Amino acid sequence: MTTKRSRKGLTVLMVVALATAMLLVSGCQEEEQEKFVLRFNHVLAPTEPYHQGFLDWAKRVSERTNGGLTIEVSPSAQLGKEEDIIEQLRMGANIGQNTDSARLGMYVPAIAVLNAPYFVDNIDEVTKLRDLPAVQQWLKELEFKFGIKVLSFNWVQGHRYMITNVPIRHPDDLKGLRIRTPGVPIWQESIRAIGATPVSLPFGEVYTAMQTEAIDGAELVYRNVTGAKLFEIADYLSETGHILLINFSIVGRAWFDSLPAEYQKILIEENEKAGLETSRKMEADIAVARAELVQNGMTIITDVDVAAFRAAGEAAYAALNLTAARDKIYEQLGKTRP
Repeated sequence: MTTKRSRKGLTVLMVVALATAMLLVSGCQEEEQEKFVLRFNHVLAPTEPYHQGFLDWAKRVSERTNGGLTIEVSPSAQLGKEEDIIEQLRMGANIGQNTDSARLGMYVPAIAVLNAPYFVDNIDEVTKLRDLPAVQQWLKELEFKFGIKVLSFNWVQGHRYMITNVPIRHPDDLKGLRIRTPGVPIWQESIRAIGATPVSLPFGEVYTAMQTEAIDGAELVYRNVTGAKLFEIADYLSETGHILLINFSIVGRAWFDSLPAEYQKILIEENEKAGLETSRKMEADIAVARAELVQNGMTIITDVDVAAFRAAGEAAYAALNLTAARDKIYEQLGKTRP
């Protein structure tokens, strides 16, 4: 015969057993929840705005995925050379890279036009590019033919200028000067078109190369100059504004496809958001960077013959057969050639 006491004891045992079972199930579910890690590489110093922008992106992605997707940001090319990283991510490695359309143009030549001389003028124009049919076609080709998934190219470092020890006001002033630029066709042809001899060097070697006179200068954005302290070895920054530097955040298609759909959405959304925030901040900080350079002894050349540089830059479009790609984008963008 079952007593009241035994029934009570049985009830307690059942409650304990049920609670234990729920804990075990919960624990199993937590163990079964797959964690994802993206190792993201960029060549800039930890002091530059891009690095903080990437950290902000990583923080928001981790928060929105409850730690399911974490991003480890590595500055100063700690994970390796940009070109090597791109090949690794194409093979499926959980690695990402901050890059530009010049390097992506090694795979889809037409996309290099985004880094061509005087292609677009400001951040607002950049934000309109992604939705254009021609750009969409290039992005799909990168993804499905070459395994490169573009998360966003809302990362605009700003206009590039000449950093030298002589003032530059006209393309003729660059004749005979060896100017550092990345070693890909659109960069090389752009610098050659506007009058200089292009020299391919990693960004981290610019200071020493100028110091030892292996090169005569470099073409960079304001924050690169302050971040690398190039005011210590260069006398002039000439505001040629020959390229508006648009950067891309990329990962491998295979790795991206391995993520849950919600994680994919979050990864892209937060990268776009952080990129635009960082770009706007850098634009707003140009006056501060300019003042810092002047304070450290550099002379800013503002009376540059931009029309002459723009005309000279046309040679780069012709040399790389990009004139038609430029004109197609302008037509879709509703932009007229100057």
